Amino acid sequence: MAVKTLDTKGLKCPQPILKVVVMVPQMKEGDILEVVADCPSFPTDIKAWCDKKGKTLLFCMDDGTGTHSAQIQF
Repeated sequence: MAVKTLDTKGLKCPQPILKVVVMVPQMKEGDILEVVADCPSFPTDIKAWCDKKGKTLLFCMDDGTGTHSAQIQF
């Protein structure tokens, strides 16, 4: 199991999700992708993407400054 980090700060919807999609071929079953984003719609978008693709959203939290951290298990 590997943990990979993806920084999408500065990108606006739908770019953070598109960057996640680009990472999918590199991820193996059980791997975790940690995504950092400051797009206001990111929490809603990443939850919807995980639900649609059958991936596990371990968490998505705001650090209090508008930056969100999420972990997706593949």
